[in-house]
Amino acid sequence: MKIYLVGGYVRDQLLGLKTKDRDWVVVGSTPEEMLQQDYRQVGKDFPVFLHPQTNEEYALARTERKTSPGYSGFSFHTAADVTLEEDLIRRDLTINAIAQSDDGTLIDPFNGQADIKAKILRHVSAAFVEDPVRILRVARFAARFANLGFTIAEETQKLMAEMVSNGEVDSLVSERVWQETQRALTEKTPARYFEVLRDCGALSRLFPEIAQLWGIPQPEKHHPEIDTGIHTMMVLTQAAKLSNDAKVRFAALVHDLGKGITPKEQWPKHIEHETRGVPLVEALCDRYRIPNDYRELAILVTKYHLHYHRAAELRDDTFLKTLESLDAFRRPERFELFLLACEADSRGRTGYEEQHFEQPEIFRKVFNAANAINAKELVALGLKGTEIKNELAKQRVVAIKKSRED
Repeated sequence: MKIYLVGGYVRDQLLGLKTKDRDWVVVGSTPEEMLQQDYRQVGKDFPVFLHPQTNEEYALARTERKTSPGYSGFSFHTAADVTLEEDLIRRDLTINAIAQSDDGTLIDPFNGQADIKAKILRHVSAAFVEDPVRILRVARFAARFANLGFTIAEETQKLMAEMVSNGEVDSLVSERVWQETQRALTEKTPARYFEVLRDCGALSRLFPEIAQLWGIPQPEKHHPEIDTGIHTMMVLTQAAKLSNDAKVRFAALVHDLGKGITPKEQWPKHIEHETRGVPLVEALCDRYRIPNDYRELAILVTKYHLHYHRAAELRDDTFLKTLESLDAFRRPERFELFLLACEADSRGRTGYEEQHFEQPEIFRKVFNAANAINAKELVALGLKGTEIKNELAKQRVVAIKKSRED
């Protein structure tokens, strides 16, 4: 039995990055031998074992064979005679196909170290085309390492485009698409994920609502970048700078989907695009079973981002209705996420990236003033039912008005 460190831990060490969980591959062993040494077996598709002390994952070296379309259409073979190189060749990228022995020696049969130095994401073998999840993984690694200057090898880009054109990408299940997308939203440069998917043609198959934004013009006065697709990527980039919360980033990504279905005769204006966008956001969330906390924030940002931009122009009673629609009084934490996503929208325009915007301060000031009016005090005055509701709204509008005059 020989045990090697593999994958991300080895890669990140070579990149000088903080390393996270360690993965191990075991060569020359069997499930029976692992169990005899008190490893605990987990996983249904192939034997993976948890170390009795560390709980780290140890996988038996394996080979795989394509048996049917899709990312799950594989049969796996594990045996004591499977070599380390046979295990490594099934991995996605050369930078992820480096192993390290217990004495620190690196085993690198596919030149992953050279690609790390050259900052290239390159597939290991022709078997890459057999698993459509690898398209998403390459896009995600591109989003993770874009700030380090990594690019995708031309031959790998070609393979990804072929996988899209031959329909392999269409077999991806919704849960896996969202899993990779959610992880991509947490990376340093999440916009790169969607740009890579667009470059290989996968974006229009997986996220047609987003893909159709490119080529849709906006008024140059407010959007010097003009193109809605470019604007969307700029907004996502700004959201990543403003917040590490993936929900904020997702809301920023989908907030302008309504512009994709604006009738051409209305271009470059997009009247009521926020209302048209809500069903598109709902459909996307339904398709990929996106969690409710992502869905709810995305819908609120889509529906009310123009209210945010027009904060200085809103009537006092409209301001209160907006805060109530955002459920700001009961969910102030989500209200703050709403403000961040909307601020990203303001900054996601050519020349506006570093500009100061007054809307966040206006919204917070108005909210704090309205929130200071307490319903309990009205109950103490003897008001009941709708009387409380009406008086609360009345006093909050007065408080909003006063705060805006100060």
